[in-house]
Amino acid sequence: MNRNVWLLFCCQALMNAVMSGQVVMASLIGHSLAVDKTLNTLPMAVQMAATMAASIPAGIIFSRLGRKPGFFLGCFCALLGSLTFALGVYRGSFLIYCLGAIPGGLGFGIAQHLRFAAAEVAAPEARPRAIALVMAGGVLAAIIGPEIVKRTNDLLPLTFLGTYFTLTILPFLVAVLLTVVKLPPAPPPQTVRVSFRAILSRPTFIVAVVAGMAAYGAMNLVMASTPLEMMMCGFGVNASADVIRAHSISMYLPGFITGRLIQRFGSHQIICTGTLLALGCVLANWFLGPLYLTFFLALMLLGIGWNFMFVGATALLSTVYEPHERVKVQATNDFLVFGTVACTAFASGAIHATAGWMALNLTIVPPVLVAGGLVLWHLAARHRLAPSAEPAQ
Repeated sequence: MNRNVWLLFCCQALMNAVMSGQVVMASLIGHSLAVDKTLNTLPMAVQMAATMAASIPAGIIFSRLGRKPGFFLGCFCALLGSLTFALGVYRGSFLIYCLGAIPGGLGFGIAQHLRFAAAEVAAPEARPRAIALVMAGGVLAAIIGPEIVKRTNDLLPLTFLGTYFTLTILPFLVAVLLTVVKLPPAPPPQTVRVSFRAILSRPTFIVAVVAGMAAYGAMNLVMASTPLEMMMCGFGVNASADVIRAHSISMYLPGFITGRLIQRFGSHQIICTGTLLALGCVLANWFLGPLYLTFFLALMLLGIGWNFMFVGATALLSTVYEPHERVKVQATNDFLVFGTVACTAFASGAIHATAGWMALNLTIVPPVLVAGGLVLWHLAARHRLAPSAEPAQ
């Protein structure tokens, strides 16, 4: 991996650390500020909706001005989001806290394109490894984010206020790193325009998007309510932070080898392995008691399953488009994926409050099974076409 990929790795680590810290705090703060407790995950839902919406301005800026201006905008949005969250905590306002999720989500959404930038600065044969490596920056985020929460949640008289002020440092550091990263310039104006209908009609695109939606949606549905469920089971903030940190590490640590696994076995096989691991999370929560080790094990299985599914889906997506189509295809993919995440973030709190923790876990089974079945169908279709394609080669 070249120097630029490693710099993007560091940028991803710092931007994800902001979100890792937010995951620990969001449902707890939402539960304390919201009058209607079914809305305790609404801030996370708003943040994911903004992450989805970020694909639109990001696509415009990336296509017209290039990658760097877009990433600088993401840093500014993340900084503004942390400051607005801090104001919401200071004023004790659920509304202001939810408003902070808008710039926070925009910043996180733009940062998700760092994985696509990595594919652009790497050689074609190294793209799966570059994508997986940059996403592996979440390993550092899994350590940095929850640790900041643990060490700063009581730094000021109001719980978590000092944490949000501390988190403002991270996007500033990302902006500094971006000044030395060499990224491709903005692509030339398109002479051939691709329609959304043409993109959405490609079977490989559909499979990649469905796998990505199932991966991120299932992971977020369970993760968003985990700190609250742990609190209701008698565990404190530090215990929740440790579980979320273990979950985040398991999400990103496999990234150091996922790219090589994809190169060896293929995207389809890795995605299917991820679906089995995600279902293992449900089994752990269903058959084991509400113990600390249960939360720890279940969230680790869910994290590794997410990594295999999402990295595999991203690698599969990179085979779908021509260079002049890349920004539009990537933006369409992220709009659909993070739209799903936004829905699951809101649904997580509502399902948890009305149906309970076990029902919440069972809701991830159907989409994960659908994604796995679709991937297997696509793999079988490719194998059927391969013999007929050989004489033409």
